[in-house]
Amino acid sequence: MILFSSDYCEGAHPRIMDALARTNFEQTEGYEEDPHCDNARVLIKRAVGCPDCDIYFLSGGTQTNMAFIAHALKPWQAVIAAETGHICTHETGAIEASGHKIIAVPSKDGKLTPQLIQAAVDAHTDHHMVAPKMVYLSDSTEIGTIYTKAELSAIRKACDRNSLYLYMDGARLASALTAPGNDLALTDFPKLCDAFYIGGTKCGALFGEALVLVNPALAEDFNFTLKQRGGLFAKGRILGIQFEELFKDNLYLELGAHANGLAARLKTAFEDKGFSFLVDSPSNQIFPILPNELIAELRRKTSFRDQETIDEGHTAVRFVTSWAMTDDMVDSFIKDLDRQCHE
Repeated sequence: MILFSSDYCEGAHPRIMDALARTNFEQTEGYEEDPHCDNARVLIKRAVGCPDCDIYFLSGGTQTNMAFIAHALKPWQAVIAAETGHICTHETGAIEASGHKIIAVPSKDGKLTPQLIQAAVDAHTDHHMVAPKMVYLSDSTEIGTIYTKAELSAIRKACDRNSLYLYMDGARLASALTAPGNDLALTDFPKLCDAFYIGGTKCGALFGEALVLVNPALAEDFNFTLKQRGGLFAKGRILGIQFEELFKDNLYLELGAHANGLAARLKTAFEDKGFSFLVDSPSNQIFPILPNELIAELRRKTSFRDQETIDEGHTAVRFVTSWAMTDDMVDSFIKDLDRQCHE
């Protein structure tokens, strides 16, 4: 069974496993106050071109989003997100449970625009309603699309006009940055966002995300929130070691490019059979629209997820490739697809 159901089905990159084993018996201080976390911060600051930012390591994306948004917003303030955003659909109400409303905005391609943001702001008129204070984006989005530099810059201007924080969920940032058509670099995010995180869980790490706080006002006392929300690891060095390896050289982006390349091969295979797609995604998530009978046959050897019902006979499904998948796995699936389509 080949799993295209997500990009965290495997463990960790061999370099990370080697580093964890090599440092296993080191004695270090806990709670991210160790040399490995310190060095990882230096490497990340260099990669993003922001020596004055603050960096914290957390276990996963939901915890990162919940802890940061809870810290940044006052009780009556809300966050604007696309209705397909991860905080809306796959975090079990974590943001609402922390006391903050999500203003979910319909979006055909999973992205927000200045116009959509302004409409959400204008709909909240006085103190009888929540006050929008943050815009939440994902790059890549939950349906595989990516932001351009022009789009993100325009959103930054819309946020400035309305005194909104701009926060970027980077769970799949490596994929976005290495996708065809991308013109953003890691160094652009500190210039355009108040905060963002670099996802490790879906890019070679056992687990872990690196939260980059650019706006000094949002960094103040975040260590208190991190501890109170259960996000501060006693053995924090386990997170630091992983990001040390990912950012020692170009490994982080290489893994993102590898996943994208495999997804592009899958996309071409579906296109060659005449299938269309729910959305034109250049990243490591693709959404072909397939006959339900074909879906059932493919699932005999392959795991993938339903995304959206198109009609009685067709469903848009999601295939996700990972940093650890091989060409042989993709070859095997394409052969099965060819066989099913010619029977």
